[in-house]
Amino acid sequence: MKISEIIKELNLTVLSGGDFLDRKVSGGYVSDMLSDVLANSKKGNIWITLQTHLNVISVASTKELSGIIIVNGRKLEEDSLKKAEEEKIIVLSTDERAFQIVGKLYELGIGKNDEDI
Repeated sequence: MKISEIIKELNLTVLSGGDFLDRKVSGGYVSDMLSDVLANSKKGNIWITLQTHLNVISVASTKELSGIIIVNGRKLEEDSLKKAEEEKIIVLSTDERAFQIVGKLYELGIGKNDEDI
């Protein structure tokens, strides 16, 4: 599934990376611990978190994640937004909680089979 389809289905707001919304998502990962994401997420995953600082962008870039969904209505810090644009990282936002978004992503088929692209 493409990120553009996820945005449409979940009514997400694009904070950065609007030129890359045709990226495919291979699975999902939810965590607020950066070390956990570094150790366990997979290339192409969409990451759900409430973290908004600069290190989030570095982790997403290092792991080659397809994008990030920031939950609870949080917005990226200004330096994080700038770095996301530089690194071509898609960052999306929602007012919903992580639990709700993860459930909706699963209903869309994300995570049912991490090999699905």
